Amino acid sequence: MSKKKENLPVQAQQPTNSAGNAVPENKMTIYEYEQKYTRRQNVRGAKLLLWMTASLVGVILFVCLFFLTMRVYELNEYVGYGVGAACIVVFVAVFVVPLVKIVKTGAFVTNVNAYTAKEAQRHNRKLRHDIADKIIDLTGKVEGVGWYDSEVVGRMAIALRTGDEEGLKNTLTELYQGSVKKNAKDMIFRSSLKCAAYSAISQTAKVDTALVIVLNLQLIKDLVFLYGFRPSDARMARIVGRVLQNALIAYGLGGLNIGHSVVQTMGSAVKGIPILGNAIAAIVDSSVQGLANGTLTTVIGYQTIKYLTTEYRLQNILDGIDVGETQEELVEACDELEQELKNKKRTTAKAAV
Repeated sequence: MSKKKENLPVQAQQPTNSAGNAVPENKMTIYEYEQKYTRRQNVRGAKLLLWMTASLVGVILFVCLFFLTMRVYELNEYVGYGVGAACIVVFVAVFVVPLVKIVKTGAFVTNVNAYTAKEAQRHNRKLRHDIADKIIDLTGKVEGVGWYDSEVVGRMAIALRTGDEEGLKNTLTELYQGSVKKNAKDMIFRSSLKCAAYSAISQTAKVDTALVIVLNLQLIKDLVFLYGFRPSDARMARIVGRVLQNALIAYGLGGLNIGHSVVQTMGSAVKGIPILGNAIAAIVDSSVQGLANGTLTTVIGYQTIKYLTTEYRLQNILDGIDVGETQEELVEACDELEQELKNKKRTTAKAAV
């Protein structure tokens, strides 16, 4: 028995790119992008704010190390000199070097208008190539890194070699949404755990503050290295401002006797057992400080990821916009106007004759 073929309505297929993702029929214009994503921003002001905030963080870390040196110096003069020299080396290694590495890393340009969009597209395309080169080189030469999915990196290398821009963007996106995101979360967890554990051991406000600054900056540097780019100056200023805030909170927590206030509320439960009471107070202090500092580190890690993800998404949108040579078009329009005025002048002169 033959079956009748039903005439089902054929749905129009939406065009797709090389990754199989749907491409919108009406692409966003640069003016729509500008209205939706561009914000008024003082570029020089953002850079200045970044360096001012970073300088404040550096001053706080230096003061903490200085007081540590003076404390040792009071016990033994010569050991104090040695500790002072060591602290200078530590300051350079854990603050200056990471900060310079972060700032020297390239950033995507996404806060643009119709006149700067073309240049931003060129800059972002070059940065994508640099990121791909670094990821391919790191995966191929450094054994056991395991940060990036090797199969995706292989496809990225082919796309880079053949000049397939769309394939390069798709593989980068796949990495950022997959293996990079997973490893970034692992980095944040390990750094937060380390910060919590060290704070619980130190029991000193100045040491806690120094540890928070060092571990926060190290985490930011590691995340920037993992992604291959950093947030813009304005967003970096907010992240470094968060480091400053975390340091001040850590110092405030270190100066509070949280544990002793808890023990006092326990009343007769520890009355007459001063050793037990002091032990409970120390445990409560260390656990609260450790948890707080670890949580602050987690927050700063996820804030960094959020900014990195946002700026990568924006540069992807910007790259898909067809931006004309605005400056050339303006010059052409002016030349056309000038020529038209000359023609009108000649016509007027002939009519007068």
